[in-house]
Amino acid sequence: MAALVDRTRRALFDYVRRQGRPVSREEAAQAQGMSRGLAAFHLDKLVDVGLLRARYQAPTTQPRGRGRAPKVYESAEQQLAISIPERRYQLIAEILADAVDENPVDAAGTAHRMAHQRGLELSGELRAKPGRADLLRALAELGFEPEQDSAGEVLLHNCPFHALATRHRSLVCGLNLAFVRGLVDGLATGHQAELVPRPTACCVTLHRADHR
Repeated sequence: MAALVDRTRRALFDYVRRQGRPVSREEAAQAQGMSRGLAAFHLDKLVDVGLLRARYQAPTTQPRGRGRAPKVYESAEQQLAISIPERRYQLIAEILADAVDENPVDAAGTAHRMAHQRGLELSGELRAKPGRADLLRALAELGFEPEQDSAGEVLLHNCPFHALATRHRSLVCGLNLAFVRGLVDGLATGHQAELVPRPTACCVTLHRADHR
């Protein structure tokens, strides 16, 4: 995101992305009314941070073997989104879409099952990576902003599904609970996830089973 703060760089990025084909330094510079050297500098910076891809393309206007292959740029085809605090709307959308596809008659019930399964799958992925099977770290990376007190209770200060939860609280909070329970069950941390609604935070709180 920092790479796109510069207006010149952002204009070049948008131009290349809109073309839907490889763009040379010369074309990009001409389109934005700047020198080839300046365009090359910014385009290469965008490649460095993974927003564009670069390669050398054989000239089409000269006999093969003559002339230098020009460097061309194209979109890296990745989506960017920034949200403060963090949101995870794609996750909830995928669960709901899969549930409707599988069982449109009882999509809500199916979505709850899938949300729990998604949490279990994520815990399995974390356990397979050294040092990653940590509940607080997993919740932080998901955007929940967890905080654990001395008794082991974990408060989640951010709801990654906030906008949807305000409009469809029962459904979204239920899916959130099922997802977190799947994650907790898979990591086997001894916590229990329960619905404890708070006005400005996540509706789920995690308790240590041995402290209840």
